[in-house]
Amino acid sequence: MATKPKSKRAAVTFNVPQTRDDANTAIRLIGIDQRELARIEANMNDELAAVRERYEANATPLRDAIQARIDGVQIWAEANRATLTRDGKVKTARLPAGELAWRINPPSVTVRGLEAVLQRLHIMGLTEFIRPKEEINKEAILETPTAHPVRAVEGISITQREEFLINPFETELSEA
Repeated sequence: MATKPKSKRAAVTFNVPQTRDDANTAIRLIGIDQRELARIEANMNDELAAVRERYEANATPLRDAIQARIDGVQIWAEANRATLTRDGKVKTARLPAGELAWRINPPSVTVRGLEAVLQRLHIMGLTEFIRPKEEINKEAILETPTAHPVRAVEGISITQREEFLINPFETELSEA
């Protein structure tokens, strides 16, 4: 009979403060460790920023060259569109190195000045173009006393939990 592979993990160990002074010392050490962790993260981000900047500097000329070639090919293709599309019979032209294609995107609606547009639609009687938006008013539920029947509605629950926080004191340097 085959045996199950055993998994090994390090046992979780931590010191439980025994006195108020021990707890104060633990909080002070948490603050020290948090600040050291922040320094490590800041150093990592500094290094990552330098690496990203170096690669971006290498990539920028290539991006510019690609865009210049795209612009040039597009100008040439537009000038020769009738020939490439056989007078509009096809939308794709095949060249030895790749394809050129003209596509029409689906129509889209852009609204600028939402409130003014909504008002104009109402005035013009074009309310079929206005969508009523229904959503749960969570703020009203929270303001309602606990005896309210909304608590009996399946799918609605009101939760609250207590969190334990440790905030080591820190002092910021003043600006000179």
